[in-house]
Amino acid sequence: MNMTRIIMHGCNGHMGQVITGIVANDANAQIVAGIDLRDDGHNSYPVFASLEECNVEADVIIDFASAKAEDTLVDYIKKTKIPAVICTTGLSDGQIASINEASKSVAILRSANMSLGINTLFKLLQDAAKVFASAGFDIEIVEKHHNQKLDAPSGTALALADSMKEVLDDDYFYRYDRSQLRQKRDPKEIGISAVRGGTIVGEHEVIFAGEDEVIEFKHTAHSKAVFAKGAVEAAKFLAGKPAGMYDMRDVIAAKN
Repeated sequence: MNMTRIIMHGCNGHMGQVITGIVANDANAQIVAGIDLRDDGHNSYPVFASLEECNVEADVIIDFASAKAEDTLVDYIKKTKIPAVICTTGLSDGQIASINEASKSVAILRSANMSLGINTLFKLLQDAAKVFASAGFDIEIVEKHHNQKLDAPSGTALALADSMKEVLDDDYFYRYDRSQLRQKRDPKEIGISAVRGGTIVGEHEVIFAGEDEVIEFKHTAHSKAVFAKGAVEAAKFLAGKPAGMYDMRDVIAAKN
């Protein structure tokens, strides 16, 4: 495998530093430059305050910066045609539209969750949903995160629900709250519950509840390293790819 040269956008953030450590031990990848407003010189690669200042050649960008930096990133990859793995969350609808438009001219990979485990689960859940829904099983999702997380339900919980909905009848819908209802559960609802507490990195459980039996799929992230490892694998996959919008399922398919 050829060496993949990476620009780390947001290199001094928590995820940027986790990725820096992972790439340092990867013989097939190298971070050749970092982008961050603040830098104390501790990285082994040059760090620039902005992408516009970066003059280092690279094969791919990993983006774990802030949403306010996304517009500059999109302009940069459109101009340079350097593929980008976009991991930044909290993007506006307008920014997502800009990213989708940019994918017509440059390779972009964007996923709600970079974990290889979660993205393998998407396919398993589709196979399970087709079997269990036709047998009348109820579908519930419970997600748990730390007490500092701002959004609920998590993007990953919604992505899990969306993956199942792709193979279910059109009349399935999401139920986020039952506190105001006094009625039996609708067999076509997918319940999504959010738990917030402590320092839980991320836990997602999908429950298929039938008559006299329950099947559960569960993914637990014990550290943010699982997302960093997925981002590095995505970067190695995306380097040299033609223009288009990719996701982690493409990365997993390439490994099979």
